Amino acid sequence: MARGPKRHLKRLAAPKNWMLSKLGGIFATRPTVGPYKLRECLPLTVIIRNRLKFALTARETKLIISRRFIKVDGKVRTDANFAVGFGDVLSIEKAGKMYRVLYNTKGHFVLHKINDVDAKFKLCRVSKYGKASKGIYGRNPLATGSAAAIPYIQTHDGRTIRFADPLFKKGDTVKVDLETGKVVGHLKAEVGNQVMIIRGNNAGRVGVITTFDKHPGSFDIVHVEDASGAKFSTRSENTFVIGTKDATWITLPKDNGVKTDIISQRKAKLAANRK
Repeated sequence: MARGPKRHLKRLAAPKNWMLSKLGGIFATRPTVGPYKLRECLPLTVIIRNRLKFALTARETKLIISRRFIKVDGKVRTDANFAVGFGDVLSIEKAGKMYRVLYNTKGHFVLHKINDVDAKFKLCRVSKYGKASKGIYGRNPLATGSAAAIPYIQTHDGRTIRFADPLFKKGDTVKVDLETGKVVGHLKAEVGNQVMIIRGNNAGRVGVITTFDKHPGSFDIVHVEDASGAKFSTRSENTFVIGTKDATWITLPKDNGVKTDIISQRKAKLAANRK
């Protein structure tokens, strides 16, 4: 017998990067279906209640969201289960605070505080480049050539941007103005640019692309070197270009994308406490 979509989620089955306690209840909030996978997003309820501590219960969270205080990428969201993914800009009007959803070097979601200037744009990874028919002209058998098609791109957050530049390729990053929805910048996935890893064991690490390994019929591999000189590699689909070699287009969390072992972290905490 066919089964409909799942509308519940056990807390033990929730993604580890949500960092929910095992004894906090039986169920967890399941995000609304959207462009992100379950393990690559956070529902608004978890953000407001568990991360920002603006509410104690899910009921209080729904009351806050229903009063239209929460905006994601400049749009008011009233769905308590709305899925917020990597790179999204979250703003809370009454509190006057703005955050960008990123990863730390442990692969956990972090809400990184940003200012008014950074909150006006977001970076989107190009997941597809294609050409679509132009209304009735696309169905006209007499209309041939590029005049009957409109170039477009699809991004990782579900956006479709028409009249895209032919220079945009899959894997590149575009800078999108959240007020107009137009592309105002472009970063190519090429050697010398900085990337953040968004999946896998190296999620959250930031480094410069050194080489590409092409494997036709399999996964392309990208070799990256971080600011500390450590080198690692991952699949090209796990990388997200965030800047040039000189500077990143977005501000990074406090670890700056450099992964350290637990011994070094402990020494740093002890040194900070002595001060």
